[in-house]
Amino acid sequence: MTGQYIVQGIFALAGTVSLLASLLNWDWFFTTRNAQTIIRNVGRNRARLFYGILGIIIIGMAVFFFVETRKAIAL
Repeated sequence: MTGQYIVQGIFALAGTVSLLASLLNWDWFFTTRNAQTIIRNVGRNRARLFYGILGIIIIGMAVFFFVETRKAIAL
């Protein structure tokens, strides 16, 4: 059961980093190879928008799985 919470925490952390990187325009994040691939295709501003939306989705998934895990434990 603890493993599920660890995975949920990793999801929440990854989503938070992605969202903060997009909002704060972190150079160290956008100079990575994976981010550069997206930046070359759509530009930096749209890449920031992409990573912001991705961060919100990942955080939402972490919250959803946390709530569903709590429901399963209650049963």
